[in-house]
Amino acid sequence: MWFKNIEVQRLTYILLMMAVVVITGDLQAQQAPMFTHYGNSHTAVNPGSYGLGEGVSVNSIYRDQYTGFNDYATGERVSPRTFLISADLPLPAIAGGVGLSIMKDKIGLEDNTGVNLGYSYHLDLGAGTLGLGLALNFTNRTVNFSMAVPIEEGDPSIPSGEQSDMMIDGNIGVFYQIPDQFYAGLSVTSLLESKGKALTSNATSSASFIGDRTLYLVAGYELNLTNSLLMLNPEVCVMSNFASTQFNIGAKLWYNEKFYFGTNYRYEESVAVMAGFNIKGLVLSYAYDISTLGLGLKGSHEVALNYCFKINLNKSPRIYRSARYL
Repeated sequence: MWFKNIEVQRLTYILLMMAVVVITGDLQAQQAPMFTHYGNSHTAVNPGSYGLGEGVSVNSIYRDQYTGFNDYATGERVSPRTFLISADLPLPAIAGGVGLSIMKDKIGLEDNTGVNLGYSYHLDLGAGTLGLGLALNFTNRTVNFSMAVPIEEGDPSIPSGEQSDMMIDGNIGVFYQIPDQFYAGLSVTSLLESKGKALTSNATSSASFIGDRTLYLVAGYELNLTNSLLMLNPEVCVMSNFASTQFNIGAKLWYNEKFYFGTNYRYEESVAVMAGFNIKGLVLSYAYDISTLGLGLKGSHEVALNYCFKINLNKSPRIYRSARYL
C-alpha cells in the first residue's frame, strides 16, 4: 500500500500539532475512566471516529470496578462504576459524520455526568479513510463532601455539603482506518482543561473543579489465520494525563464472526479475560479484570453491547465495515 507524499505529510503534521498542544498544557486533571472494551469506546474519546461505520452505530458499556470495595470508616461503597452510551452515523451530505456520547461515572464522593457532541470530516487517504473530529464536551461534576471523614474535625480546607458545577470544554481527534484491516487513532479530551468554580469561599482553600485533559492513542488490526473461519484481532490503547499513564494490550480470537474469546493486559494493574457473541449484528461482550496490584482488591466486571442500524447513504466502499469496531 502506497500513500501520496502530501497525504502522509498532512497526517504527520496533524498528529504532531495535537501532541504539542497537549504537552505544553497545564497538568492538573485527575484520571478519566478507562474501559477494558476500549475498542467499543472510540465515539466517547475520539470524535475523529464519528461516522466511520455503515449506519447508525450504537454502543453501551457498564463497568463495575473493584466490586464490593467499601470505605473502611463509613462502610459506603467507593469503588468506581461507569456507564457509557454512544451513537454515531455518517452524513455524506456534509462529507463526514456526527456523534453523541453520554457517560455517567461515580467514584467515592464524586459523581460525574459527561456529554460529548461533535462532527468528523472524512478524507480518502490511500486505501482507507481519515476522520478529523471536533466535539463539545459538557461535564457536570458533583462531590458530596458530607460523606468525607476528615482527620481533623472541622478542617476549614474541606468544603461542606454537596458541591457541583458544569464545565464546557472541547475534544479533538484523528482516526484512520483501512476496511477490515487496520485502524489507528489519536485524540485529546477536555483539551482546554477548563476550570470550574471554587469549592469553598474560605481563603485557606483554593480547591476547584477542573477538567480531565487526557490523551488517547489506539490501534487495532485484523489478521486472518490459515483457517478461514478464524480471525485474530490484536488491539492496543495508551491513555495518559501525563501525571499517570495506562498501557493496554489485548487480543480477540473470532470464530466465523459469531463469537470470540480474548484477553487484555493493563500494565501493573490487571489481566482480563473476555468473551462475546454476535447475533445478527448485535454483539454482546463481557470482561472480567483480575487485579495485579496485590492490594486485596476484588475483580472488575464489564459488559458491552453494540449494534449497527445499517442505512444506505451511497457511501464510499472504503468506509469501515467490521462489526467488531462499532
